[in-house]
Amino acid sequence: MVPSNTHRPRAREAGITVGSDPTGEHNAITDVPGVKVGHVTLIDGEGPSTIGEGPVRTGVTAIVPPEGNWYDEPFEAGQHTFNGAGTTAGLTLIDEYAQIHTPILLTNSLSVGTAYEGIVRYMVKHQFRERAEIPWFNPVVGETSDAYLNDIGGLHVRPEHAVQSIETATDGPVAEGTIGGGTGMSTFGFKGGIGTSSRIVDLDGETGTVGVLVQSNFGGRFHLKGVSMADIPTEPQPPSKMGSSIMIIVATDLPLSNRQLNRICKRATFGLARTGSDGGHGSGDYIIAFSTTYRSGKKSNILNTLTQRESLINRVFTAVADATEESIYNAMFKATTLIGRDGNSRYELPIDQALGILQQHNVLNLPKN
Repeated sequence: MVPSNTHRPRAREAGITVGSDPTGEHNAITDVPGVKVGHVTLIDGEGPSTIGEGPVRTGVTAIVPPEGNWYDEPFEAGQHTFNGAGTTAGLTLIDEYAQIHTPILLTNSLSVGTAYEGIVRYMVKHQFRERAEIPWFNPVVGETSDAYLNDIGGLHVRPEHAVQSIETATDGPVAEGTIGGGTGMSTFGFKGGIGTSSRIVDLDGETGTVGVLVQSNFGGRFHLKGVSMADIPTEPQPPSKMGSSIMIIVATDLPLSNRQLNRICKRATFGLARTGSDGGHGSGDYIIAFSTTYRSGKKSNILNTLTQRESLINRVFTAVADATEESIYNAMFKATTLIGRDGNSRYELPIDQALGILQQHNVLNLPKN
């Protein structure tokens, strides 16, 4: 059962704003028209770990591009590997062909192959049914490690879970925190997981949306709105050498080329750094971005504007950094305490303590009565 987090606010609801650009309706990656998100969460068992039996604290999250014939009409894509201590699928195709033509799945480190198979099964069933043969295609999968809380060697994520995450993906508000691929993840010693945010970008009168979703599972020195949270102690527990990574997915309806998408991917690392990440030796930090309009010819006015004045992309850089930072905060604010294998635990961020520190520094934007 997915732990209830309705009592925990998102960062913005608690008075924390990042940047000055407005958010989309749901402040989520699904504010990019047509983009959907689906989760499958696997929580089962407790107590001592037996490989293959549990306890299970894992899952899979799908970021699904707008409906259509993804193989024949792929989406322009880019990627940036900040630190490559991880296992991914599909990034070399993005480098070579500048495209994605499948959903993007996020899961745990040892289930990348299973998620890959799930995408294949989905594509064969839903995209290639009418073809006489199956064409070559390349699924995109990312991961972070949930080994501290999960029986990761038990390979509990199965292809049917990956398919389910795609088939049940929806637009609108996105569930965050201890859910889907983020179920067993940690951030700065607290519970982490899935978080998302969006920004509306104005490029000389034409607007577009930038949405970010993170699977947050990294360490460092936690800062919230530039303020150190070192005075908030994590619960006494052995330090974990597992789980030091993040997957950042950026979607936009701005008509950005592969080269431009690669550039905005790099700027997501600024949002990551603001939260206090140290980009550690064992950290797998990957950013994948895609445009829903570049290959379709939509929003040609913005394309012409950026062609004539590419310096306007600075506004997109800012939006990506801000949305990444806020997505990480949302992952932590919405995550709930989880006890995993062998009694290992990750406790939720004590929001009241964090807000109290921010109030001392006068950086909260509390709603007016």
